[in-house]
Amino acid sequence: MKTRTPLPLPRAAGLMVISSLLMASCAQIPAPTADMAVSEAALNHAMGAGAMVGAPTEMTMASDKMAQARAAMRSGHHEPALQLAQEARADARLAEAKTEADKAEKAVSVLGEGSRALRDEMNRKTP
Repeated sequence: MKTRTPLPLPRAAGLMVISSLLMASCAQIPAPTADMAVSEAALNHAMGAGAMVGAPTEMTMASDKMAQARAAMRSGHHEPALQLAQEARADARLAEAKTEADKAEKAVSVLGEGSRALRDEMNRKTP
């Protein structure tokens, strides 16, 4: 009958470390459903603010990244889905901010024209 010789301690420790690393790398992060929902809401909010017209490049990037995030989520690739959803959210918020800034600039311009017209009317000499 053969007797098994135990592995030398350093070799056994090395195998345990490698096994632990492999198991840790296979562990997935949980599905980022909350982040996906927040990103979807940011995208919808930006669309409602008119960002498709005000910042079409940023909105296209946000929409594309959100579509990629959805696809990654369906495939079970949670880490890339989370990253893409966060990027989509940032792009959507940027698009909304640019759109709102553009609207504010236009409002300032209109108010400036109204103020100038009122000032001109007040300075006009009456006959």
